[in-house]
Amino acid sequence: MSHTLAVGDDGTPAAGEPAREANLLGTVSLAVSERVDGAVELAAGHGGTAPAALSALATYLDGSSIDALRRALGLTHSAAVRLADRLSQTGLVKRAPGLDGRSVSIQLTDDGSAVAARIQAAREASLLEILAPLSQAERAELTRLHEKLLEGVVDGREAARHVCRLCDAHACGHAVGRCPVTRAADRAEAAVG
Repeated sequence: MSHTLAVGDDGTPAAGEPAREANLLGTVSLAVSERVDGAVELAAGHGGTAPAALSALATYLDGSSIDALRRALGLTHSAAVRLADRLSQTGLVKRAPGLDGRSVSIQLTDDGSAVAARIQAAREASLLEILAPLSQAERAELTRLHEKLLEGVVDGREAARHVCRLCDAHACGHAVGRCPVTRAADRAEAAVG
């Protein structure tokens, strides 16, 4: 498939080119993802889903069941058990009895909390580096657009937990009602119930 780029009078690409817009978004997304993945894996000393697990446990999943962790990370039950085993063996999490007597809860240890804090700091630093070329006005506009995009990709609480698995709940304003993901999840849950 061939795409011809429309060019404005000033020689810059014209707005409204869906293929180009989608391609640029995909490329930025991949670059951001790779930068963040590298930073959080280095901070965690673990790769794969371990940084997201530690981050989620530090913000909204601490004391949750392996099943809740599994759902937030998009893992199978056996993969979540193996992850919990690995994090437990390194002293970052501990197991405790779950709410129903059949389940097991996962809790961060003090070392796990310290690593989770390093993960959050590394993630923030890598993202701030990416934002550095933008002016304050451009950052404000990008924030507005990010909020709009995030509200469009969340269709309930389960999706919100998955999207926010590496989030800093304090930075997004979750507790004070500023988080666009939480607002979208609340609306979706209200519409169903």
